[in-house]
Amino acid sequence: MERFEGSFTQQEPIPEAGITAALAVLRHGRLHRYNTAGDEVAEAALLEEEFAAFTGARYCLAVASGGYAMGCALRAVGVGQGAPVLTNAFTLAPVPGAIAAVGGQPVFVEVTEDLILDFADLEAKALATGSRVLLLSHMRGHVCDMDALMALCARLGVAVIEDCAHTMGAEWRGVPSGRHGLIGCYSTQTYKHMNSGEGGFCITDDAELAARMILLSGSYMLYARHRAAPSPEVFEAIRLEVPNVSGRMDNLRAAILRPQIAMLADRRARWAALYRGMEAGLAGVPGLRLIPRPEEEAYMGSSFQFLLPDWEEPRIVAFLAGCVARGVELKWFGAGDPVAFTSRYVHWRYAGEQSCPQTDRVLRGLVDMRLPLTFSEADVAQIARIVRAEALRIGQAETVEAVAAPQVQ
Repeated sequence: MERFEGSFTQQEPIPEAGITAALAVLRHGRLHRYNTAGDEVAEAALLEEEFAAFTGARYCLAVASGGYAMGCALRAVGVGQGAPVLTNAFTLAPVPGAIAAVGGQPVFVEVTEDLILDFADLEAKALATGSRVLLLSHMRGHVCDMDALMALCARLGVAVIEDCAHTMGAEWRGVPSGRHGLIGCYSTQTYKHMNSGEGGFCITDDAELAARMILLSGSYMLYARHRAAPSPEVFEAIRLEVPNVSGRMDNLRAAILRPQIAMLADRRARWAALYRGMEAGLAGVPGLRLIPRPEEEAYMGSSFQFLLPDWEEPRIVAFLAGCVARGVELKWFGAGDPVAFTSRYVHWRYAGEQSCPQTDRVLRGLVDMRLPLTFSEADVAQIARIVRAEALRIGQAETVEAVAAPQVQ
């Protein structure tokens, strides 16, 4: 019985150009983004300029993390104490965490079996709560119909902030993820599509929002040193009103990231090949539902999800244990207690008790795995064979108790 020996958490090395640039920063010691010599342009300022060009945004701010990016965006649009903020019931903890950190109240919106926002529930909860902000999480890289969503939110008077932590480099009908909403927020944490350990971006075409976010990030009146920023006049009217909530990106991480922007297109193509290989390997397994991907979506396939919609909990637990015994680490969003990065809305008690029965049904059978670019297509084929075999073995057993753990040679 075969066993996978690879790692689901091993990322590719930082490109040599990034290592060289990082060493240059370490050697001169000017890590702080505003600590420059002479007419030097800081790595952070150059990164912002280059990422703005990549996304087509007018303005870009590089920050300390994706979570900070979301909090900065929420503050910039005026979310304050007690304000209701709509967001996906299926997301990760930093999303409601960002809402709570600015004093807002997360309002969880149902998701469909395709892992995207339920528009009918969104409208109902927007009307019921009076919320004027949606923090849209493109969770695990699944993008909803952005044209329909923006039309709905315009009718409801709801501003959209996009959490693009899982969709940097993705597109909907040719428009980069993060460019539909008022503000797009990104992460460069190690498991994301560009890797600086931690880090993030905010992008927008709105000059005042851009100025507010730069001031919020802790610009110390040095905003003129930003290159992907509004003109100094935009700052003048608000510079004494906006608090400093420091969250700047440093030049070391910016140096590591700059060469990776040009690599995103190639990474998307490579992830697509891995994703399609997993789809092919799991197609047609009885009781296992794959998530359809719309033709309009150019996705970043850095993770893979499937549903076991009719499986009871003991059978899912046995299936997960069988896969782990064969070296395949799967995450399950139906577990009673949060495990590592995997949690769901009922675990975030600070958000108050909320009920999303449709989402509960989806997450009860939702299985998730990473697809790092250190995997080969042969690795993916092997993983799919193991998952398929265990799904058939456990799924077709008359009773879970009768199934022994796999004996791996």
